[in-house]
Amino acid sequence: MSISRTIARPLLASTFFIGATNALKHSDAMAQKAETVTDRLVPLMRKAVPGLPQDPQTLVKVNAGVQLGAALGLATGRAPRTCATVLAASLVPTTLAGHRFWEADDDASAQQQRLHFAKNLSLLGGLVIAAGDTDGKPGVAWRTRHLARTAKREARREAKLVSARVR
Repeated sequence: MSISRTIARPLLASTFFIGATNALKHSDAMAQKAETVTDRLVPLMRKAVPGLPQDPQTLVKVNAGVQLGAALGLATGRAPRTCATVLAASLVPTTLAGHRFWEADDDASAQQQRLHFAKNLSLLGGLVIAAGDTDGKPGVAWRTRHLARTAKREARREAKLVSARVR
């Protein structure tokens, strides 16, 4: 692993450790913010995951636990692409629930929430890059194309051998 990955992944994960720890400590306050998002998302998600809890406080705790686990994986380099994808997926509802600048009461609060919203967009960009980072190894798309080309070449070769035997 390159030095930049060794440094960048833990740095990227650090904000999720802090945010998730804070969410666990203050899940009741976070649940009030999250309710606007959970009221819309939970009915849709329950179609795919029937056992999904509906209580916003429980969902905040589950989200925090997922973020802690994925941040740990990203920071230590264990399944970093999967962990980055999980963090990106969890960041979207977290941002929509926590930084609703368009609903702020005053300009100072709106500006602060807009700044946090933009910071989370930047984090999302970093996570998208981390999710696609193959650490210098060929990705799944390249491997699939390479396998298909190899199989096609082998099939042509075998077809030539069979047609030569038939003649």
